[in-house]
Amino acid sequence: MSLNKNISLLVRDFVLITVGLAIYAMAYTCFILPYQITTGGVAGIAAIVFYATGIEVQITYLLINAVFLIAAVKILGWKFCVKTIYGVAMLTFLLWLFQRLVEQPDGTLPQYLGEEAFMACVIGALLEGIALSFCFINNGSTGGTDIIAAIVNKYRNMSLGVVLMICDVIIISSCYFVFNNLDHVHRIQKVVFGFAALIISSVTLDYVINKQRQSVQFMIFSRNYSKIADAINATGRGVTVLSGEGWYTKTERKVVVCLVKKRHSVEIFRLIKQIDPYAFLSMGNVQGVYGEGFDEMKVKKMTNKKPIVFATNNANKLAEVRALLGEKYDIRSLEDIGCTADIPETGTSFEENALQKVRFVKKYYGFDCFADDSGLEVEALDGAPGVHSARYASEEGHDSAANNAKLLKEMEGKTDRRACFKTVIAYLHGDDVRFFEGRVDGTILDAPRGEGGFGYDPLFMPEGYERSFAEMSGEEKNAISHRGRAVRKLVEFLS
Repeated sequence: MSLNKNISLLVRDFVLITVGLAIYAMAYTCFILPYQITTGGVAGIAAIVFYATGIEVQITYLLINAVFLIAAVKILGWKFCVKTIYGVAMLTFLLWLFQRLVEQPDGTLPQYLGEEAFMACVIGALLEGIALSFCFINNGSTGGTDIIAAIVNKYRNMSLGVVLMICDVIIISSCYFVFNNLDHVHRIQKVVFGFAALIISSVTLDYVINKQRQSVQFMIFSRNYSKIADAINATGRGVTVLSGEGWYTKTERKVVVCLVKKRHSVEIFRLIKQIDPYAFLSMGNVQGVYGEGFDEMKVKKMTNKKPIVFATNNANKLAEVRALLGEKYDIRSLEDIGCTADIPETGTSFEENALQKVRFVKKYYGFDCFADDSGLEVEALDGAPGVHSARYASEEGHDSAANNAKLLKEMEGKTDRRACFKTVIAYLHGDDVRFFEGRVDGTILDAPRGEGGFGYDPLFMPEGYERSFAEMSGEEKNAISHRGRAVRKLVEFLS
């Protein structure tokens, strides 16, 4: 994704988060506080303090969140907290602003609905739910108990929902002890109103967010299936064609399957009718479609390691890279993501071959990944075997003994035995491609030495050493190898 597009999306997020916070502050100031209703979260704590002492809610809200944010930055890191800090700061300001705008000359907040306290509870909670959906859909947060839940979730096997529910029950129930000037029945009423507001805002929040996620699934049976599939593909949407059999006619049938957002369903209907008005199709509502073009799958992480695909099935390469990246990243091979295809490597340079591999994985499997292309360049052979290192002796490739034998034969009578191992890593993230090069100079030996390593390692002695790569331990080789140097540059970039 381009830098300009990233900035545009970030600005859009902050604008919509601000709109949501403004709606929340208005609902809280005009319908919740004037009727002494207690909601959940830090806003609920701030309301209780306000009812008991008269300290304005934004002051308590800011102080409590400041403590939580300090803990969150240390435990969860800055990345988690950037939008949360903005949300807390902006909501603090908006709560102060709306109170100044609506307060009466005596400093009290007006009750716009008269004695209709329950109606105020309903309207205020509905608006709060809508407001929070604006924030959450755009990756924002209002801080508070969200931070507590995230911290607890990091160290204990408790879901965020359970932690939030426990916090909210304690906060709302505690308002019973604040209104000492009221009788038992009216104090119970305050607690009930608080839980009613919590339930209404939660249901509204879920409804709005799930409405955004609602999609439809088309199953289209048509003899013109290929034209229909091409037409849907041309709109930028994915299509799958399944093979089936009509059991009545015992003839093969093709079924076009397509998932789209519900708001786009009419467009798909029109395409189908235009191509084949006699097509048989079914459409069903689906909720929670995850993957490219839809929502991101979000589940509790089983590991703190970030998964990265390394576009190779070479066991030796995988072992070498996992030794370098294994502590921080979950390195997955092509086999791990179900890729068994023979990815073409027809480039004339290491960069081109590495780029071909990452683009293939991105196009057909959807993963961001990195791939390397490595080889041995020998001065006396004008840079050969170079990009053909794996297939130097045969187009079948990966026969190390045959490759080494051919290299030794080509080097017969050569006095200049300088060579270098080179690795180029292409890293593809969205549309952004980065290259990282590693190189180690050395010489070609007269005969293989050592039992370790792979490829040309037994014939290559790195500069400044008296042993071949194959005579070194894995740790020693990784510390100076071309692939190790390229991977370390990648790690530095990722960090």
